[in-house]
Amino acid sequence: MRNRPIPGSSGRVRAMSLLGEPGLHAPCEPVTDFGPELAGLIEDMFATMYAAHGVGLAANQVGVPLRVFVWDCPDDDDVRHLGHVVNPRLVAADGVSVRGPEGCLSLPGLESGTERFDHAVVEGADRDGAPVRVEGTGFFARCLQHEYDHVEGTVYTDRLTPWRRSRALRAARRSPWVSAAGLELLREGRSARS
Repeated sequence: MRNRPIPGSSGRVRAMSLLGEPGLHAPCEPVTDFGPELAGLIEDMFATMYAAHGVGLAANQVGVPLRVFVWDCPDDDDVRHLGHVVNPRLVAADGVSVRGPEGCLSLPGLESGTERFDHAVVEGADRDGAPVRVEGTGFFARCLQHEYDHVEGTVYTDRLTPWRRSRALRAARRSPWVSAAGLELLREGRSARS
């Protein structure tokens, strides 16, 4: 029997920020208020992530420029990892570097081979301000690195080789969801801050 609510069950689905929207391309601010607003944001983030069929989501992807991300992600052994971190710090990203398919809820329908380390450790706090340390391997390590990049103002396309990046941005240019701001960035040949 479950003794706590399912993450996101009391949250509302928020609009997703898409490639080119300014909030995705700037570092997020640290959280200083660990009150009910933060708890509500985290619930909304889980609800939004589940509605979009994602495995991770950063606050700036729902238009809130705070250093928070959530996940419900398996590792390579199909072990489920579920949680959130506030004010994350990537304290380790090491091991074997693996190029694997990576997508993003802010670039719907696109994916590209992206280099990531096979091991990652993130430290920060939970919604109440208690210390949190999360360690991941395989696909879960990729998820932690991807979401940490978001709070730093980086989108996965910024990590691609020039050829892969060009292909991904060309596909984004043709997508039905790209915004006017996104098109402007794509015309300039960049997907994030210069």
